[in-house]
Amino acid sequence: MKNRSLRSAMTTNTFLWGWALILPTVIGLLVLNIIPLIATIYQSFHKTGDFGKGNIFIGLKNFQKLFSDDAVLQSIINTIKYTIAQVPFSVIIALILAVMLNKKIRGRSIYRTIYFMPMVVAPAAIAMVWRWLYNSEFGLINNLFNLNVNWISNPSIAVFSIAIIGIWSDIGYNMILFLAGLQEVPKDYYEAADLDGASAVQSFVHITVPMISPILFFVIVTRMIAAMQVFDTIFMVMERSNPALYKTQSLVFLFYQSSFVERDLGYGSTIVVVLLMIIMFITALQMIAQKKWVHYN
Repeated sequence: MKNRSLRSAMTTNTFLWGWALILPTVIGLLVLNIIPLIATIYQSFHKTGDFGKGNIFIGLKNFQKLFSDDAVLQSIINTIKYTIAQVPFSVIIALILAVMLNKKIRGRSIYRTIYFMPMVVAPAAIAMVWRWLYNSEFGLINNLFNLNVNWISNPSIAVFSIAIIGIWSDIGYNMILFLAGLQEVPKDYYEAADLDGASAVQSFVHITVPMISPILFFVIVTRMIAAMQVFDTIFMVMERSNPALYKTQSLVFLFYQSSFVERDLGYGSTIVVVLLMIIMFITALQMIAQKKWVHYN
């Protein structure tokens, strides 16, 4: 009986300690994520009053307005263009750099630090530098290559110019994750491949990629979610009078415009709900597809 009581006390103690350790995270998740999500969905069915008070239930009218709004459709197209241009290049370049910097080369730590630097630089500083680089008259890119390109004021290419900034900003973060995965790949696999006469490309395709596929999948999913929510770069680089803004603004930018500039919180919430549905759909497709190419050891 004494052993059983002691075991029960230890189980209870472990249970309480477990909850005590995860409680701050649970509270943070509830307050910062779950409650705002429920409030956003609630507001999407209402016409919100001043300061979030006096909400009037209007059913699906916000959604009807949204699906007939050309600005929303254009923002969806802009967001998809940005994601398609930004994610693949940021992942591929980061993976190549990670493979190169995983080898024993002189100054490896310095190179890793340099590539990671954009992740710790203030977004405002990044926007200021890139606005100067893209300047059509005094910008470094046009002057260095003797070009005359309106990088951020040409509606045809502005969204891709913004995507280049996103690629440059994300490479370091992706590279660090890939480096962590590469360091867990057994060296014996590469030695066996060398003995069999495999080239560097064959080793990369048949050893490196399958072995780090879980991390590769994680990076792709998280980067796509982040790309679909792009806002700060567009907000700080594109001026309100820029003729290319309409062809560049993302769904989150449109949410900001509707909610905090036009003060229509209900319609802004509807835009966020649609964005959430798009992200969930894309993520679900990725979860299904990963069963065919992600290898968990």
